[in-house]
Amino acid sequence: MTPGMPFLKKARLNLPRSTILDNKAKKSGLRGTVFAVNGDNYTGEWLDNKKHGWGTQEWKSTGAIYNGEWKFGKHDGYGIFSILRPETKKYVTQYCGEWKNGMKHGHGSFFDVHATYEGEWSEDNRNGWGRLSYKCGDLYEGEWLWDKEHGTGVIQFANGNWYEGSWKYGKKNGHGKFYYADKGLIYEGLWVDGDAKCGTLSDFGREEAPYPTKYPIPQVTLMDMQMVLTEAESAYLDES
Repeated sequence: MTPGMPFLKKARLNLPRSTILDNKAKKSGLRGTVFAVNGDNYTGEWLDNKKHGWGTQEWKSTGAIYNGEWKFGKHDGYGIFSILRPETKKYVTQYCGEWKNGMKHGHGSFFDVHATYEGEWSEDNRNGWGRLSYKCGDLYEGEWLWDKEHGTGVIQFANGNWYEGSWKYGKKNGHGKFYYADKGLIYEGLWVDGDAKCGTLSDFGREEAPYPTKYPIPQVTLMDMQMVLTEAESAYLDES
């Protein structure tokens, strides 16, 4: 050191030891399996100590597994959620499709012991257009709103009967027609909360029906059927 020159000492950042350890422990990028205190485990990508990217999470308490995309610690993107059936000890897919902010959102398929749904979702609810197939053979295809049939849709029953028309919060509401395959009859008219209110009942394939009515329904013609239906619909809307 040249005489007369001041001595320069390199400055040090006096960070708390806990902060240094936290920075070293912060998880980012691809890591091996990380176990939580409760026994849950995650294998995959991280960003700033949160699950982010592609990864697999297993919950010890339920045995459920999620394999797919993550965003800041929540399911986000495409992923498959599987559950463990206690009776068979085998994994089955419960939902596969799109997620957003930890909830089913977008297009996806949901599988249950009683039914299978394929269609659109919003915040964990069936919303938009979708098809629900029941194990008993019934099938609904149409619009949904917050997990209920709402809008325009068709339901076909295992016994051959079907309804096509308007729905409101899970019930037939508005204009629609119901076909009774066993009797060879069709009803067309206005429905309110699942009940037929004003319409016409006529023969429809009565000759091939297994249990037709004893006598054919006589043809009844209104002078202005459209006016009657319009008035009935107006009364329904006023009550709503």
